[in-house]
Amino acid sequence: MRLKEVSIHNFRGFSNRTSIPIDDNLTGFIGRNDAGKSSILEAIGVFFNCDAVSLDKDDFNIKDPNCLIEISCIFDNIPAEVVIDETNTTSLISEYLLNDNGNLEIKKVFKRTQLKAPQVYIRALHPTATGYNDLHRCDLKTLKEKAETLGVDVASVEDRRKSASWRKSIWQHSPDLSIRFDYLDISTFAGDSKKLQEKIQKLLPLYQLFKVDRETKDSDPVAKSPLQEAVDLAKNEFSDRISQLENDIKGKVIERAQATLEKLKEMDSDLASSLIPKFKSSPKWTFDFSLDGDDNIPINKRGSGVRRLILLNFFRAEAERKIENADAPSVIYAFEEPETSQHPNNQEMLLNSFVKIAQQTDNQILLTTHVPNLGALINASGLRYVERIDGISSVRHSEEDIVKVVADSLGILPEPIPKGAKAIILVEGPSDIIFLNHSADLLKQNGDITHTFEDKRIALLITGGCGTVKHWLTMRLVEQFDLPWGVFLDSDISNPQNSVQNSKIVMDLRAKGIKAYLTMKNEIENYIDESILGLPSGTVTITDTSDAKKDIARALNIRETRVIERVWRQMTYPLLKAKEKYIEANATVHFELTEIMSDFITLVPS
Repeated sequence: MRLKEVSIHNFRGFSNRTSIPIDDNLTGFIGRNDAGKSSILEAIGVFFNCDAVSLDKDDFNIKDPNCLIEISCIFDNIPAEVVIDETNTTSLISEYLLNDNGNLEIKKVFKRTQLKAPQVYIRALHPTATGYNDLHRCDLKTLKEKAETLGVDVASVEDRRKSASWRKSIWQHSPDLSIRFDYLDISTFAGDSKKLQEKIQKLLPLYQLFKVDRETKDSDPVAKSPLQEAVDLAKNEFSDRISQLENDIKGKVIERAQATLEKLKEMDSDLASSLIPKFKSSPKWTFDFSLDGDDNIPINKRGSGVRRLILLNFFRAEAERKIENADAPSVIYAFEEPETSQHPNNQEMLLNSFVKIAQQTDNQILLTTHVPNLGALINASGLRYVERIDGISSVRHSEEDIVKVVADSLGILPEPIPKGAKAIILVEGPSDIIFLNHSADLLKQNGDITHTFEDKRIALLITGGCGTVKHWLTMRLVEQFDLPWGVFLDSDISNPQNSVQNSKIVMDLRAKGIKAYLTMKNEIENYIDESILGLPSGTVTITDTSDAKKDIARALNIRETRVIERVWRQMTYPLLKAKEKYIEANATVHFELTEIMSDFITLVPS
């Protein structure tokens, strides 16, 4: 399941009930200090009973001493079937446990006097008719009695051993269930309904919060846990050898003890007979690990930025381990100001890694940030602006000006348009500029196109990707300058979600008469010929859909963002023509990049 929306009431500054939609991939909370960004992440942590957060009395809104904290989460991607036990399956929709959108909505209510034991409700469209509204509070025996009282045909019960079958037949018996929204107190569930709510709990995502003020030493429990897990796995792997070693040690000890007793008998036979060598407990085989670099410098002696990067990834490893051990179906990673202590280059690298993690199946990422670079790279659909007015926190997310509000808050500036530019092509990053300019040079030198972009004074502007704040700002700025413009994007065909988004953007732009193109291959790195890499044959295989950027970066031991910068200028005209060539089903031969650039240079008439 996936977190779709969070509602917070009376938690710290959120005295008003506040609903916050959560993006399928990455949600960024932006706002001034003390606006309530961290409160959102910690409120979600309280809901999920996260180890990093502990609810206390100071978390209740100070304006109402008798208030209750309410935290609700709505989940979509509901599984079609829920297995109550080995022979008993049902579905949440047939059990009337979903809301009007077919989503699971769970509310937890906390009292000051019961911080550790909240009341838990499922808000659902549920039967409210008398006699049919309390079936989840009935065990199997009570359901059978209720069915008899209501006159339910026993023959209609599919399996009389299962409560789910009885509930289904009883509900079907009613001429009018009066289905309305209701809050079902799951503490009152009985029979297999109690097991059902336990199964629901296991279907929820695992929530892991990395806080900005967490300790950054090699003694950090999050750092030690994965290493200790490695110890445990190794002990299991060598269990037979360990057992044999323990037996050998016991034998030697007992042998020496017996020799001691024999000597003792010579002096006092009564005392010797009362002493028996006994092996009281097995050895613990404990190991204390730390992480040292090549220069034997431990983590706690490294710079704060390095420590946080290492521990942040320990945090990810621990989350994945918990998923595997707890059989959790998905994970929500929450990062509070991950840019803290990081160089600007690392900040963008962090964001790119977060995007990749979020794009993996069943992963979501939430983060707070003050840094323009990170805010500028977050998809507009995932932006949330947190503000505090007169002591009350709120979240803006659906207004049309949300991007402008966030941009103003962080001071994000659009890419400058060079003086004298006659047209603009929006690209995703610096690598695209190198890719397009070198390709244009080769094509012009060999007569395939008439001009380069420089010849036509067409500026290539970096947007940071479609849907981002910077992309939005740049497009609006281009429109204001009344310059002809186009867009060049990777197709990302290896990532279905990105591919669909990019295709839609291009189609919408073309419908408006804008020159917009997607690469036919996965990314621009897929146009690289393996021969220019200087690697042994077969080290890297580049196909139209492979993750060429990642494969090449790993083989050359460089960052992915440097692949094009490192090798693209070594592409020759024959290699480029071979890579851009494709043949349609009707046998028509095309040269993709040549055709794209021929069209782009018409932005400026000759």
